[in-house]
Amino acid sequence: MQDIKPLTGKQKKTLDFINSFLRKKGFSPSLHEIAEYLGKNLSTAQYYVNELEEKGYLTKNANKARGISPINNQHNIPLLGYIAAGKPIEPIENPEEILIPANIEIDSRYPHYALKIKGDSMIDMGILDKDIVLIKHQMTANNGEVVVAITENGATLKVFRKSGGKITLEPRNKDYPVIEPHELEIRGKFVGLIRNS
Repeated sequence: MQDIKPLTGKQKKTLDFINSFLRKKGFSPSLHEIAEYLGKNLSTAQYYVNELEEKGYLTKNANKARGISPINNQHNIPLLGYIAAGKPIEPIENPEEILIPANIEIDSRYPHYALKIKGDSMIDMGILDKDIVLIKHQMTANNGEVVVAITENGATLKVFRKSGGKITLEPRNKDYPVIEPHELEIRGKFVGLIRNS
């Protein structure tokens, strides 16, 4: 499982400004220009830049005046809505794009999407209410994989188990029952997590 640290509003605004400045002018903004754009002092701008570097969105060369470089190959993935990690519910189709940093491995041969978690049935795996899960779209699953499963009761995120001819969907919270679906469609495999901060 890959953990992604989400961007705060100010960090995203800073990154968007750096990318936009670079596209328009062909070189990166200085810290003074970032601070001026944000309406903040130099040390606050430096803080945001350091945070973006730590989270894998840019690199910094301290020996250059304009040494801030966004990392290429960042991925935009559609956030398709909510999925239950408790009682199965239908995802809410409300697509918006979320930015995934380049240091998170996404296999570009396959489509990926993201869903926001509702509930706590996967809490023992560290998947918490309001976290965002990254899903690789696929229609099959191996034993023990965490999957987006569509059952007769809707969509849910659970551990897939197949024993003999019997399929079960297991929670990771002892307060929830194992689901034995009558109908089942696999819609993807869990590959990463953006922690709700």
